[in-house]
Amino acid sequence: MSTRIAFLKGHGTENDFVIVPDPENAIDLPPAAVAALCDRRAGIGGDGMLHVVRSAAHPEAREMAAEAEWFMDYRNGDGSVAEMCGNGVRVFARYLQRAGHVAEGDLAVATRGGVKTVHIAKDGDVTVGMGKALLPEGDVTVSVGERSWPARNVNMGNPHAVAFVDDLAHAGDLLAPPPFSPPTAYPDGVNVEFVIDRAPGHIAMRVHERGSGETRSCGTGACAVAVAAARRDGADPAVTGTPATYTVDLPGGTLVITERPDGEIEMTGPAVIVAEGEIDAEWLENVAL
Repeated sequence: MSTRIAFLKGHGTENDFVIVPDPENAIDLPPAAVAALCDRRAGIGGDGMLHVVRSAAHPEAREMAAEAEWFMDYRNGDGSVAEMCGNGVRVFARYLQRAGHVAEGDLAVATRGGVKTVHIAKDGDVTVGMGKALLPEGDVTVSVGERSWPARNVNMGNPHAVAFVDDLAHAGDLLAPPPFSPPTAYPDGVNVEFVIDRAPGHIAMRVHERGSGETRSCGTGACAVAVAAARRDGADPAVTGTPATYTVDLPGGTLVITERPDGEIEMTGPAVIVAEGEIDAEWLENVAL
């Protein structure tokens, strides 16, 4: 292994990531190493890590290589593997543009949640085709302290529990995962969103991301809350034939989510690269032990 490993730091509505370019999948990144890199005091700091690999070089993405040259090997801040990260895809695309791998316009990105279509606009915003939401049947409840709420089960390639509340402060500090029931609803854990209304078609949210704690933004979470709000409001695009668009305010910024009549969901928002540098490979090897 080289004594130095390149990295970048980026964010999408303040959902921040350590970016490790590794086209040939040559860098060993076990969970302990990822967690150390994402540590905000002892490492670089981030809600998660974007491992940038050519699809053909990664065993989990080779079957997608014909559709998408690049694979977003996404990891949560604790080192665990995640299926998808909406803000991460936008920042991933911005990195590919910065590195000269892609230009403005359309591209495809492979993820564990499938191949995602991306559009890099001239104004700097990035739109991601997030696929279709699944709405599993069954009642779900989430709790914080003495309060509990019914939640909408929404799957965006990763699981979400969306609860509409009167005040975002009712979500508490979100340091620990909010309890949910029944336990069988989310055997591998869940991202929990707390949502309030600001105006018609305009909502605000806080989120506890599985494996990361409260984050400043969550792209798949914003999609999940927009879908849940549309169903609550009686606006199912598949039924009405009209797209449903929600502006979603998060602690780190604003995303615009549109669900089309065919069920496809598009998310538009900013993506920024703020720094680049080198990781000491010896340090990384030691923290991975």
